[in-house]
Amino acid sequence: MTIKILMPQALLAIETSTDFCSVAVYIPNSVSSPYVISRHEHIGPVSGARALPAICEVLQEAKLTLTDCAAVAFGTGPGSFTGLRTAAGVAQGLAFGLGVPVVPVSTLLACAERARFANTDTRRVLVALDARMGEVYWADFMWDSKLADWQIRHPAALSLPAYVPAPDEPFTLAGNASSIFGDMLPAAMLASFIDVSAMPHSHALARAGWCAFIAGRTLPAHLAIPEYVRDKVALTSRERACFHHLSLERSRGETLVSHKIIG
Repeated sequence: MTIKILMPQALLAIETSTDFCSVAVYIPNSVSSPYVISRHEHIGPVSGARALPAICEVLQEAKLTLTDCAAVAFGTGPGSFTGLRTAAGVAQGLAFGLGVPVVPVSTLLACAERARFANTDTRRVLVALDARMGEVYWADFMWDSKLADWQIRHPAALSLPAYVPAPDEPFTLAGNASSIFGDMLPAAMLASFIDVSAMPHSHALARAGWCAFIAGRTLPAHLAIPEYVRDKVALTSRERACFHHLSLERSRGETLVSHKIIG
């Protein structure tokens, strides 16, 4: 007697930690390779209005329905306060209705997965994203090829760019912090490769979410909560003036260097 083992049909993924509304469906097709169908649209801070229609679109393209989803993955953050609440809220509502668990995935881990998807030789990834207010969200990850899963070397943190530590081995720097802060982020000068395109995206979140789902890292729907990392959401007038002064000093320094080169 042959017993057929049925794999879950799909995993839904929602990522709205930035100005992009990004949703995807991961299909673990046992006949061919697994694949992902996604929507990634820059719509500003109104991702809540676009999330559900985009979910319907990716499911329709995959010829699936919500009832085919074994779980709902969502980007926990760090990121935009409003965006994180949107992803957690939509994931929670859908999971409740379907009677399935949620899969929390760090936004920074999704960036690491995006860097690895672009270059499969990638092993160590330092993720650094612009957190506004002159600070950086960062985390350190290592890909374990034996487990086919990510290991956390340092969890999500918030610090000034100068205090982001570089790994003690060759690494890829993922995220936009290097393009925002330049030499104010010393870790960038030590990176073997910089991938500024490795930003939060549902495609990568779906892939990382599937790994977490298979490993059993799921939660009941009512525990779908964001990971804010930062409690403070605005600078004081004095802090804004100080950061503006530092930015001007950096701009003057870059101008002087360019003049010397031209001369």
